[in-house]
Amino acid sequence: MYALIETGGKQYRVAPGDVVDVEKLEGAGEPGDAVEFGRVLLVSGDEGVTVGTPTVEGAVVRASVVGPARGPKIRVFKMKRRKGYRRTTGHRQHLLRVRIEGISA
Repeated sequence: MYALIETGGKQYRVAPGDVVDVEKLEGAGEPGDAVEFGRVLLVSGDEGVTVGTPTVEGAVVRASVVGPARGPKIRVFKMKRRKGYRRTTGHRQHLLRVRIEGISA
């Protein structure tokens, strides 16, 4: 059984037991907190595949917070040729690591 969920403007294919890094969620940050994802776009189970229009009615993916995480470091380099202008900055996204507990459709 697996599901396709949307959170933080991105889509993730999840199954029970998976550990996924998602965009940081408001109000859930302590390890052990319960999180529910209501925007379920697709559910695949024993009875077949259910595709939502745009979401599957009544489907919920439950997860628990494992802890905070950080994404890879991104280097941003700006340059204007022949002007001596160079700027280097970086960015590292704050993420939330969650473990998928179950899928109910």
